[in-house]
Amino acid sequence: MQKKALVIIDIQNDITKNYKDIIDNINKSIDWAVENNIHVVYIRHENLSPGTRTFKTDTRGAELVPDLKIVSENVFTKYKGNALTSEGFADFIRINEIDDFYITGADAVACVKSTCYNLRKSNYGVSVLSDCITSYDKKKIDDMVDYYESKGCKIICLNDLLIQDPELV
Repeated sequence: MQKKALVIIDIQNDITKNYKDIIDNINKSIDWAVENNIHVVYIRHENLSPGTRTFKTDTRGAELVPDLKIVSENVFTKYKGNALTSEGFADFIRINEIDDFYITGADAVACVKSTCYNLRKSNYGVSVLSDCITSYDKKKIDDMVDYYESKGCKIICLNDLLIQDPELV
């Protein structure tokens, strides 16, 4: 296995808005990662706040969406925006000596942003797959892409990754 990971953030049933626009691309990125011997990691968000209506522990809303390809048992739960706050994920990174990440996910202005920022702050290589992220407010995605770049993330289109293997496009 390479010391790289494709990270899929919060593609869960309670993300009902806009995830369908990127699910095919995320699934293609998963195929690419498997074919290139790259770890595939799924990050789930759970809300522990008493009054919350979304991402509640042990509910259908907190489960990964059924149309997401699941190719590994590397599923980690976080309770804050930053995926690195998941002890299981942090241990996985350490044990597997991961130093480069490809990021996809459901909310570019929240959990994806926080995870990218904190990965870069920890001096990891971060590439954001620009056509594998979305947000509740899609108008903010261009600003988020600029933000990611300003923090040292590379912005990559899925097709740029797949160029070596046209049958996945």
